[in-house]
Amino acid sequence: MGFHASFCGETYSFPDLATLLAVASPARSGDVLAGLGATSDVQRIAARHALADVPLATFLNTALVPYEEDEVTRLIIDSHDRAAFAPVSHMTVGDFRDWLLSHAADGPTLAAVAPGITPEMAAAVSKIMRNQDLMAVAARIRVITRFRNTIGLSGCLASRLQPNHPTDDLKGIAASTLDGLLYGMGDAVIGINPATDNVETGMALLDMLDHARRRFDIPTQTCVLTHVTNTIEMMNRGGAVDLVFQSIAGTQKANEGFGINLSILKEAHDAARGLHRGTIGNNVMYFETGQGAALSAGAHHGLDQQTVETRAYAVARAFDPLLVNTVVGFIGPEYLYDGKQITRAALEDHFCAKLLGVPMGCDACYTNHAEADQDDMDNLMVLLGVAGISFLIGVPGADDIMLNYQSLSFHDIMTLRHMLRLDPAPEFAAWLERMGLYDAKTGRMRELSPGQTRLGQLIA
Repeated sequence: MGFHASFCGETYSFPDLATLLAVASPARSGDVLAGLGATSDVQRIAARHALADVPLATFLNTALVPYEEDEVTRLIIDSHDRAAFAPVSHMTVGDFRDWLLSHAADGPTLAAVAPGITPEMAAAVSKIMRNQDLMAVAARIRVITRFRNTIGLSGCLASRLQPNHPTDDLKGIAASTLDGLLYGMGDAVIGINPATDNVETGMALLDMLDHARRRFDIPTQTCVLTHVTNTIEMMNRGGAVDLVFQSIAGTQKANEGFGINLSILKEAHDAARGLHRGTIGNNVMYFETGQGAALSAGAHHGLDQQTVETRAYAVARAFDPLLVNTVVGFIGPEYLYDGKQITRAALEDHFCAKLLGVPMGCDACYTNHAEADQDDMDNLMVLLGVAGISFLIGVPGADDIMLNYQSLSFHDIMTLRHMLRLDPAPEFAAWLERMGLYDAKTGRMRELSPGQTRLGQLIA
């Protein structure tokens, strides 16, 4: 089935839906690398005109990755909720965009439709939307999750405290953790990427984090971002596992490159839920994604990187995660070249995930060989804050000395909360106030030395 559009006196043809989606995508280096992107701006606009006329139902009848070859495709098709899809089933992609931007598509309505939207539908509509459109719709959608606190509420912005250390030194990690807590970080999770990824290291890090959490009665969750099979073994050994982490992608082949499949994820999910460590909820999974992951593994099946990225959200959605975040600029300029491409990708990822009912956060980040800098991350964090992002990641000084990339600092996120009048998760905010760190009336962290706070006194 081909697609056509006439533009500027010329007719453009696109042989299949995958090609149409790729050519309609905003420019990005990864699609150019894969030979999938538009060859001109005029061709890109023509593709968007053709894409706007595609009925949403087409995506239910066209498997971009073959059903027989790919368990992610089977998950998407077999779990599709036709009753939820019914209110928009008559629409084209263009109609869907107009409806999303109308007053009719309020938060509850969008939540009800979410199970009927496939990743490919979400990717398609995002390609004909401006950045402002993506933000306006995403800001209406609240995906609320719970473990020891509540993530995703309106008026709140949570944060992951990321105290990585190049040698997994426990004292160094503890110092970074204390630093982050003093800035009000850590309500989404206190999460460590281990430099040495094995069960023994993971157990030691988990024990240290859990000891600190229990000693100071912190209403948050902790996580060592090791491979899911290591986490399963740590649970078998009685480790203090709150959340199960895993990087995921949008095709079976890409997930196999991560050493996972849906069966392994289900095993880990069921085991973590069986621990019942959450006090107010039992969302136990933490997933990371990022545009370019499938392409870098040669597992994209000819799809553009944004479309195949969105398919990863179907994997996430199947396991009711507490947290999902895109590490948007981490893979490098081969996939997202500069600050503009990183910003657009982050807004797309946030919009598409929320549209599918997935709780989405972001690591607003870049590598040192990308054409980006901290001003780009400042801009991006404000745009994401306005768009209602669930959480952002903060590292000491915005510089992760273990993973060697640039992100946001603790004080960046603290400043954003103040500028946009956003609070931490309510249970965590109440704890910060008990510790003498936070003034709930003003929404500001207190300007005190650690020794003047309850937390500092407890540590001393």
